[in-house]
Amino acid sequence: MKFIFDHIVINVENIDKMIRFYTEILQLPGERMDEFAAGQVPFPSVRVSADSIIDLFPKKMWEKTNPKEVCRPNLNHFCFATDEAGSKALQARLNEQRVVIEEGPVKRWGAHGTGTSIYFRDPEGNTIEVRYYSVEERALPCLLDS
Repeated sequence: MKFIFDHIVINVENIDKMIRFYTEILQLPGERMDEFAAGQVPFPSVRVSADSIIDLFPKKMWEKTNPKEVCRPNLNHFCFATDEAGSKALQARLNEQRVVIEEGPVKRWGAHGTGTSIYFRDPEGNTIEVRYYSVEERALPCLLDS
């Protein structure tokens, strides 16, 4: 069986802050932003790749459940891969926006072998890892080379 990563869902308390972080700081394209603002869809998304998105669930979608059970209790972190230039540009944006890089650059194992990673948090405390793979360290071909 083969899979592609389709989406993750983040329960959000401050939707405006989270949209700004993911679209401006991480520079992920917004999906359904106008429709969300107009009340036509219940949540917006940001596009990670042709195959993957992150859905940003506003509080009204999850607040009726027990928040202690649905607010990230099992997620340690998620990881984006980019190229070295993209990683350096992101680090500069994070510094400009006073987003603390909690760890890194540090070597870590991932889907394509060993890469160089940084770790930081979004406005609601989700840990994000961003890494790049050098050609020498990569164990498998990477779509970023295309």
